[in-house]
Amino acid sequence: MIYICDDEMPVLRELAEKIQKCVPEEKIHCFSSGMELREQLGRSSCDFLFLDIDMPDVSGMEIAEGLKGEKGIPLLVFVTSHDELVYESFQYRPFAFIRKGFFDQEIGKVLKRGREHLESLDRKFYFRMEGRDVSLLLSDILYFEADGNYLKICTASGDYRARGTVSDRERELYPYGFVRIHKGFLVNQTAVRMIGREEVALKDGTVLPVGKRYAGKSKRQLLEYMRV
Repeated sequence: MIYICDDEMPVLRELAEKIQKCVPEEKIHCFSSGMELREQLGRSSCDFLFLDIDMPDVSGMEIAEGLKGEKGIPLLVFVTSHDELVYESFQYRPFAFIRKGFFDQEIGKVLKRGREHLESLDRKFYFRMEGRDVSLLLSDILYFEADGNYLKICTASGDYRARGTVSDRERELYPYGFVRIHKGFLVNQTAVRMIGREEVALKDGTVLPVGKRYAGKSKRQLLEYMRV
């Protein structure tokens, strides 16, 4: 299910047509005001939410603010012609930011990446720890860290330890958005907030090093993910 909200009807119809062309099997609901959308979100959610930021009654950022802390938040995609608002929108952790002037070039990538993300939410990582079988949702894992012959598996709720190597996990989890940034670190790209010269900062405040050997490739992957 996809919701689109824009107060300009011609733009709303155009966005809906272009999205439907990319995903003809999806149901799309259009809203011409933030108030109308907010009432609908109170009744039922969706998988993708395409939001115009600048609307007269209830803005896209006000909608995003109201979603904070809610369960089952849709993948939030801001669509706007105001490039200067992109940094302000980061506080709402949008899945993507699409400029209206580049919508044709970017919508296919955003939808593809979104579908992959939604599919990965149910995928689990299985391992043994202290003689017990453990499973974690991939979406809950922030990063893997080498620890001798073991791996530290770091999540927001705590850390786990299991036998294995970063290289093994890299080969296994690369298709699901885990990026090798250092010989000792494999990071979930969805957890990254900022990329620096020699480190990446995660959304929870953790800072991880970026090794010279992995810097070029890993930064390209992360930037491509964060850009769309």
